[in-house]
Amino acid sequence: MSQRNETHEKTRKLVGMALLIAIIAVLQLFAGSIKIGVTSFSLVLVPIVVGAILYGPTAGGILGGVFGLIVLIVGISGTDQFTFFLWTSSPFWTVVTCMGKGIGCGVAAGWVYRAMHGKNQTLACTLSAMSAPVVNTGIFALIMSTVLRAELEQVLGVSGGEVISVLFLTVIGVNFLVEFALNAILSAAIARIVQVASKK
Repeated sequence: MSQRNETHEKTRKLVGMALLIAIIAVLQLFAGSIKIGVTSFSLVLVPIVVGAILYGPTAGGILGGVFGLIVLIVGISGTDQFTFFLWTSSPFWTVVTCMGKGIGCGVAAGWVYRAMHGKNQTLACTLSAMSAPVVNTGIFALIMSTVLRAELEQVLGVSGGEVISVLFLTVIGVNFLVEFALNAILSAAIARIVQVASKK
């Protein structure tokens, strides 16, 4: 690849990343208030997946990190009461939760696509899209059921083994199913976006 083409590709990637970051910010700030249970479901996973597929796992991690940072800022400001409560109770683990699940889902989406795209691009896009909510919710569930369990018990008003049931049936259950279904439905559109973008 000539230096001119390489510069063009870098510019294209920067512009693409900037556009995806803007979409993530708009979706999270204006659509992030849509809630089922005590937590909001993430409409921003789609642009994260698109970026992870087009530009790789590192780009996916960056986009996921932007998502996590916005969630954190919104929580610290008090706009999201659940995240604000976690922040006041345990700032460190709130940062780990918000950033970890965001970065994790972006990186995972990128690696899943990278592992599968040589076999079938549509299948690779579908599996990549589906992996994002699995990792996003999985990291959240792991942290909430372990290091932030006491805080969760206080929010839900339950204790002991009951908190895990409530966590998966209410806080996570419906939210995860909505995110997973949304990503599954849009995976064909994601595949088309990738196909068009790859030809440019």
